[in-house]
Amino acid sequence: MQRIAEVIKRLKADFVQPLRIEDLAEQAKMSASSFHHHFKAVTSMSPLQYQKQLKLLEARRLMLAENSDASNAAYRVGYESASQFSREYSRMFGALPIRDVEHLRTA
Repeated sequence: MQRIAEVIKRLKADFVQPLRIEDLAEQAKMSASSFHHHFKAVTSMSPLQYQKQLKLLEARRLMLAENSDASNAAYRVGYESASQFSREYSRMFGALPIRDVEHLRTA
């Protein structure tokens, strides 16, 4: 549990960087498959899903708190494709970025 917590701490601090399971598993001193299993047991999601959630939450925060547009927020959290960002954002929050932010501001 402690080793997974250390990896989660690293992911939160550096979620913009590309994710390599092998590097995270090495940090946790586990095989890749064991790491993946333990990570999912602790977080209920894969390391990639967890990183994606961190990116999307930060992008949402940037759009709300800093009035960043979706393209800029996507780029700042590590997305290279605005369409991929919009797709994943919509999947997570149930609306396109602009609509979600507008809704949150008026709620």
